Formats: sequence, C-alpha cells, structure tokens
Amino acid sequence: MKKQREHLYEGMYILSATLSDDARQKALEKITNGIVTRGGAMQKVFDQGRRKLAYEINGRREGHYFLLYFSVPTTQMNEIWREYHLNEDLIRFVTLRTESVPEKIEFKQISQE
Repeated sequence: MKKQREHLYEGMYILSATLSDDARQKALEKITNGIVTRGGAMQKVFDQGRRKLAYEINGRREGHYFLLYFSVPTTQMNEIWREYHLNEDLIRFVTLRTESVPEKIEFKQISQE
C-alpha cells in the first residue's frame, strides 16, 4: 500500500471585511474544518486584521487577512481548493508549501524614497 505524503502549508486567506465578528469566525472555522476533516492538522493561525486591498476585487476595497499554517495529505489539496472556490465569504486565497511555522509574524515597513 502506498503511503500518503503530507506537507506543511502556509495559506493566506482574505475574507470579506463586511462580515460581522461572528460571521467572520464561522467563515474561518469553515476553512479550518475543511482542512481537518480531510485528514489535516492546524498548526497556527495568525489574524492580521482588516486591511486595504492592493486593488479592487469584485467591488471590495478592504478585506480581513488570516495567515494559516497547516499540514494535510497532498492528495486532499485539490478538494480543499475546490471548496475554497465555492466559499462566498472568501475573497482571495493562496497556499504554498513551507518548511517551518514561525512563532510570530512581523512585516517590515517599505521605505519611502
């Protein structure tokens, strides 16, 4: 029997800024539950807060950013992405493989020259 490979992933998720706190929490739980029910495990969740988008997306100018670290079998990633495309509260997402989970996230300021 072939052993399933499992990798560590880093995902950036932008949820609609118009959601209430409860609705935003439920939308995040929908994302994390989708990972866990497919044999994955959540490692860390960073709430980056409400931020202005770099460009307008479907009439929206702001979003609530979350950075998630999780491990999941590689065979399940297509199903997870398919579910993301059906989530109306999820404006954008990107998922990348990573080697480690950072303890904290800090963003450097871009110098104004």
